[in-house]
Amino acid sequence: MEKMIPTWYYQQFDADYSSEFPGEGYGGWKNTSLPINPDKTAIVLMHAWDTGTIEQYPGWFRAVEYIPRATHICDNLLPHFLKKVRSSNIRLIHIASSNQIVNDYPGYAKTLEICGEDTFGYERVEEDETIKKLNYFRGENVFVGSHNKEDVARGMKHLDFYPTARPLDNEEIVCTSEQLLNLCKKYGINHLIYTGFAINMCLTVSPGGFVDMSRYGIMCSAIKELVTAVENKESCRNEANKNYGLWYIAILSGFVYEMGDIEKYLLD
Repeated sequence: MEKMIPTWYYQQFDADYSSEFPGEGYGGWKNTSLPINPDKTAIVLMHAWDTGTIEQYPGWFRAVEYIPRATHICDNLLPHFLKKVRSSNIRLIHIASSNQIVNDYPGYAKTLEICGEDTFGYERVEEDETIKKLNYFRGENVFVGSHNKEDVARGMKHLDFYPTARPLDNEEIVCTSEQLLNLCKKYGINHLIYTGFAINMCLTVSPGGFVDMSRYGIMCSAIKELVTAVENKESCRNEANKNYGLWYIAILSGFVYEMGDIEKYLLD
């Protein structure tokens, strides 16, 4: 049975060509009450990683400034929210990364029984010497920086779920878009509501992200308090990239929800 949920959407029309900046004529963010079918909807928690502490991996924190914001969400918002999800009839699916520790979790074995094991990665063309030079330059000067590489590599080697975000034994874990698609088909899910990190990077382009899943016809939405973004020097003061990421998912695929509204109107 459908439930009516307060829902944020973005009105991307009409451009006003009498204005110096026609896009300022767009309607922008608006809120209305729209339906969700709980039987066809799943909450996904994506890349909620345990990245250790700044003392353990200072180089990782220097390159990935959103870690403290993600930690705050995991410590202060996720525990209560996940308790509500788990006491409801809404399915919870965890999206891990291919280099994450998942084999020890019963939920991943459950996924493999249902979906089979997918191969990770894409076929890659041959690197010539010029591309090697360009990639080396990027690693030194774009991300993550030569002095940070060792810390990031050490952290990624031991990558696991954040303690408050660890899947229960009966909760499926996926690592690829194909696995997530197969679970959606098995359970009749056509709407995924994303939480996790980061809305403008992993949740967008990584396997299981909303770009891939929307191509299968699955609606993808997000809960704004339960995501953060990779910010840059120019955006970090106002978290402008998070706002952009929420706009992007609203334009590309679905809607944006507030955590309190999901808890009150969908999970109760």
